[in-house]
Amino acid sequence: MGDLLNSGSATVLALIILGLAALGFALTRRRTVVSVQGDTRRLHSLPAYYGYNAAMLIAVPSLMVIAVWLLVQPVLVQNAVIELIPEEVVAEGSSVGLVMSDVRRVAEGLDSAVAQGAMTVQEAASLDAGATDVRAQLAEIGVALGADVQGPVLAAAQRYRTMTATGRLAMMVTALALALAGFAYAFSRTNADFRARNTVEAGIKALLILAASLAVLTTVGIVLSMLFESINFFRLHDWKDFFLGRSWAPNFRGDSDLSILPLLWGTLYISIIALAVAVPIGLFAAIYLSEYASSTVRSFAKPLLEILAGIPTIVYGLFALLTVGPFLVKIFGRGEDGLLGVDWMSGATSVLTAGLVMGIMLIPFVSSLSDDIINAVPQSLRDGSFGLGATHSETIRQVVLPAALPGIVGAVLLAASRAIGETMIVVLGAGAIARISGNPLEAMTTITTRIVSQLTGDTDFASPETLVAFALGLTLFVLTLGLNVLALYIVRKYREQYE
Repeated sequence: MGDLLNSGSATVLALIILGLAALGFALTRRRTVVSVQGDTRRLHSLPAYYGYNAAMLIAVPSLMVIAVWLLVQPVLVQNAVIELIPEEVVAEGSSVGLVMSDVRRVAEGLDSAVAQGAMTVQEAASLDAGATDVRAQLAEIGVALGADVQGPVLAAAQRYRTMTATGRLAMMVTALALALAGFAYAFSRTNADFRARNTVEAGIKALLILAASLAVLTTVGIVLSMLFESINFFRLHDWKDFFLGRSWAPNFRGDSDLSILPLLWGTLYISIIALAVAVPIGLFAAIYLSEYASSTVRSFAKPLLEILAGIPTIVYGLFALLTVGPFLVKIFGRGEDGLLGVDWMSGATSVLTAGLVMGIMLIPFVSSLSDDIINAVPQSLRDGSFGLGATHSETIRQVVLPAALPGIVGAVLLAASRAIGETMIVVLGAGAIARISGNPLEAMTTITTRIVSQLTGDTDFASPETLVAFALGLTLFVLTLGLNVLALYIVRKYREQYE
């Protein structure tokens, strides 16, 4: 029991409940068949439905309780534990998160000492938190710490251990009680007249509705969290400067210029270059794979092309910084050392660097979606065009592409949304300078890069220089949402239905 409570309790408990659900399925199904002396035609539903009903009543409520418990308990424990930490300790240390990290570290050390037999549970709970050298007291029982531990942290760790263990035990008892109650209820209702199929289908429908609701509610929660913080930002900073200003110069000491226009310009500029690279290459690749390539070529060329979509964006960023950027500098920069003998590019980071690499990343998005859309055009249209004497290329230009154009436009807009939200390629390839300029060889930055920058480090979430990240995030969300809605509108409005 102690091992269950101290190591992987939720996983072990979930496995036990799933085992009970499997047992309930088998026993309930068997009882149903026995109740009609093996003549399953007398049952309202198939025997398996009676087992499914028992398994659902055993597993679903218990697993939901475990999930909610795991989400709520850490918050409640932290709120109770942090009361033991004096305000001056938090002020001297830094944030509440760092203090709680020390508390958890000490609690884990005490658990380890108890597990190894260096001390008993009672001794761990009775350690003197008021001792002058808490670190030495812990070292005597084998709890080695790399930093000094103050008395309040030890007291908080002791309460943390107690409340966590109590919570785990209560979770286990509650979940098992629900599972057994569900088994007893399902077993008592099992008879030939019970409409098990209707009950199971209603339960599955409820689970599907819950899953859909969680997805919607998650989106709503994200939007509301950004909205409320954005409102706090506009209470501290003039909205005219944010939307109409031309300078981005955050200063945590005050008097900051926080205009989104330079960031928005950099975002759109890099995205346009990326789409200028990805759309032609991706579309031509899709046309070749769908109209010209043999089945053998297509079978290995398309998976190889789609591998680009699985490469981490940090790898693309490093490729931009170490390969593409220096290559462009050799062409456009360093005066006489450059191939063109000009000095237009002073460093490896630029809009063109990030745009080219991002365009390479977007190629599989455009090609894969366009390929599926082109293949969806009915073969009868091609045959009719060939019958009228059109060549293969004329059929593609005048029949296939016009029929697939709405879907292709939607694919391009979805790729644009992906480009606007990219971060790592821009961080490493485009630089961090917020400016409005038409020169693609200059370094610029984007909205996503500034969001990361403003929320990195020891930030004060009451200052406009930090809250501006939420306003930027909300603006970016609205921008990408608009592009997605536009893509869906175009696809639905101009899609032609072919018989």
